[in-house]
Amino acid sequence: MASLPLPSSPAFLPSSSSSSSSHSLPITVPSHFYLRQRSAFCNSLISQRIRSSSFGEARGKEVRRRCGSAVEDIRDLEQRQDMGEPTTTSSTVLTVASSSGTAAATVGSTDMYAAIPTLPIAAALAAAGSETAELNGGTCGLLDRPDKKQVCLFYCSETEDLARRIAAETDSIELKSIRWGTFADGFPNLFVPNAHGIRSQHVAFLASFSSPAVIFEQLSIIYALPRMFVSSFTLVLPFFPTGTLERMDDEGDIATAFTLARILSNIPISRGGPTSLVIFDIHALQERFYFGDNVLPCFESGIPLLKHRLHQLPDANNISIAFPDEGAWKRFHKQLQHFPTIICTKVRDGNNRIVRLKEGEPQGRHVVIVDDLVQSGGTLIECQKLLGANGASKVSAYVTHAVFPKRSWERFDHDNGEGPEHGFAHFWITDSCATTVKDVLGRPPFEVLSLAGSIAAALHI
Repeated sequence: MASLPLPSSPAFLPSSSSSSSSHSLPITVPSHFYLRQRSAFCNSLISQRIRSSSFGEARGKEVRRRCGSAVEDIRDLEQRQDMGEPTTTSSTVLTVASSSGTAAATVGSTDMYAAIPTLPIAAALAAAGSETAELNGGTCGLLDRPDKKQVCLFYCSETEDLARRIAAETDSIELKSIRWGTFADGFPNLFVPNAHGIRSQHVAFLASFSSPAVIFEQLSIIYALPRMFVSSFTLVLPFFPTGTLERMDDEGDIATAFTLARILSNIPISRGGPTSLVIFDIHALQERFYFGDNVLPCFESGIPLLKHRLHQLPDANNISIAFPDEGAWKRFHKQLQHFPTIICTKVRDGNNRIVRLKEGEPQGRHVVIVDDLVQSGGTLIECQKLLGANGASKVSAYVTHAVFPKRSWERFDHDNGEGPEHGFAHFWITDSCATTVKDVLGRPPFEVLSLAGSIAAALHI
């Protein structure tokens, strides 16, 4: 990969007398050539920026935090190159800018989240019931305290985009990388760079158990991090995947949700005590009682994201909430009690299960169907047809977890403004299932609402 030669020294950096001007330097990180020179240059660049009087101490910390990940990656590449391992990197641009005494340092790449809305972190803290949350121009008292919690956030490959979005929510979350690899026999070869650097730090891991194939390697990291003398450990598992299709009807049926809960309940205790476990809209409410005393489950919801989005619609005063069954009503109706409610139900007709209207009036309303997750989507489509036949002016849907096995999202059509008989006006999902987000992003009727703000708020509890 071609790269511009580096200056031999950062003498071009602005002095304290030039704080009113704006300076920007793009730095391209190559895969092999100039690696050591680049690493030394980045360190020198950061040091001079922090010493510059045009930056305050807090801004200097921000520059080091933002640049630290890039320097850490470079060092990791150097070590791998010294050991004779193959190294591949994508082109990454690091920009450090100064303007009127402010600093910004970002690592740029193709960001799939650029157009995805999220709940502002202050609103997320308020929705979570934090007594210290203060909505004041998008700021929050909890995050503005001088002793606010600083969190080191690790992530897996599937959750990298979401992790970067979370870190962008507040300067109190610092991204940390893990080297994911495999040995010749296919078993994981894992490495946490600068493990000594996270001692006495609050540490979190953003997991994705999207398939059994990726669970073991992530569990290896999850069990290792609390033992690295960290102050506290938080596991963020946006989607708890097991148990969504399980029915304990016959002797011999195995409750795998209970098995996974027991595995997570035995995460080693950190110096700060039991692991905090953050899960959004767990499918079966009784699953929250599967966890043991060595883990502290924190059950969050994506519904505040939906409410925030609904209030932005031009027909916000004409919205009714529909639940596809009584289970969804039992789970969500208290959070949505300010909206008119419609409840559907499933009845058996011979060998078929038919969706019928149990209560509520959809006539002339923009009806939003709400559930915790979607698999094949058959029930949601049947509800959409039923509501359209009963006079709904629009039908939309929201689920926190868009599983969509075998690309079942392709079944959902957009109404193109022609009415519910032609499809859905909107289909809102969150980014709890990262692989689905990449499939549906930019495809009507789907719209992704990011959990980044809600997760950032949960990490500061």
